[in-house]
Amino acid sequence: MAIKASDVKKLREMTGAGMMDCKKALTEAEGDMDKAVEGLRKKGLSAAAKKADRVAAEGSITLEISDDNKKATLTEINAETDFVAKNDNFKEFAKDASAHIHGESATTVAELHETTINGEKFSDYLSTQIAKIGENIVVQRFRTLETGANGAVAGYLHANGRVGTLVAAECDSPETADAVAAALKDIAMHAAAMNPMYLNEAAVPAETIAKEEEIAKEQLKKEGKPEKIWDKILPGKIKKYMKDNTLEDQPFVKDDKQSVGQFLANAAKETNGTAKLVDFVRYELGENVEKKEDDFAAEVAAELGQK
Repeated sequence: MAIKASDVKKLREMTGAGMMDCKKALTEAEGDMDKAVEGLRKKGLSAAAKKADRVAAEGSITLEISDDNKKATLTEINAETDFVAKNDNFKEFAKDASAHIHGESATTVAELHETTINGEKFSDYLSTQIAKIGENIVVQRFRTLETGANGAVAGYLHANGRVGTLVAAECDSPETADAVAAALKDIAMHAAAMNPMYLNEAAVPAETIAKEEEIAKEQLKKEGKPEKIWDKILPGKIKKYMKDNTLEDQPFVKDDKQSVGQFLANAAKETNGTAKLVDFVRYELGENVEKKEDDFAAEVAAELGQK
């Protein structure tokens, strides 16, 4: 039967599949649009499975934050190439998936895949998007920070979604929590720029401190410092490590005469209140992805050979 160009166009818009694939699907389905969509979906899911072992290290980090500044979610969604990461279909998927994650109670990617979005299992929805967009897509990780009435959260995205941060604070009252919202946004920006490893000194693992002491001793040894005075020097070196690597103790990037913790406390004092940082998250795109060094020319040749 003759297939209308308008139907091919409609099917392509519905599925994102190639023009010739759409024409073939409609021909096989004898013009039945629903059957054609089903046929493409079946083929698409198969194609998505082939793409699943490809490394996805590009993409974007997204931020969702509630209107009352009590809940915020940071999500990293990866694609294989920066080109696809800038594609409108990928951006739309990232937007929908991020909003879905923010509204769900899932805390792991495995749990996320079992949730339902737009009437279907998230894992199936993701496979459909992979087929439509044409590259492997991975929801790499996500984290939600949520506070009570006396708390507040803030977030920040930097460099077109390549770095994202969340910070959370507990205050003495809802009024103080509202008052420090702008200060928390500045702290989220600080965390993006200065890349702290830990929230505060209490959050630094004992083994990390022991390792830093070991490194410091080796440095003192190479400097020729007498071993009998090392115990007097080591506390200062560890203190410097804490100052460099904990968010609360880092010199605030907009005013290095005060620490980040002091900056927040001073902001709260303006309303005769108190505020303290209780958690933070910092994601940098692709930092946890093991990238494969492939021969791109060979990969293209292989793809062409398959066709």
